[in-house]
Amino acid sequence: MDERPAYEDFKKKALIDDEVRERYDALKPLYEIKRQLIAMRKSANLTQEQVAQIMHTKRSNISRLESFTYEAAPKITTLMDYAHATGHELKVEFTSLKS
Repeated sequence: MDERPAYEDFKKKALIDDEVRERYDALKPLYEIKRQLIAMRKSANLTQEQVAQIMHTKRSNISRLESFTYEAAPKITTLMDYAHATGHELKVEFTSLKS
């Protein structure tokens, strides 16, 4: 039985392909937002259901918002509401692409 490659090994090999790397780089900001959403909710000791109640929405909407397989970008107002529900504030920052 073949062992599955470790995630980092798989990622390293996959990112050799220019198309894969482009897609990966394009999705990085969205994945980072989702990672932060989950971390904020957990640090507030809230379940998805509780955040949904605070935001007056359904748990399935919170699940989709946090899902790494759902690639649609959330609205700024949704992010603001989520941040507030978890005791946080949304800050937006732009950085130069030039080094």
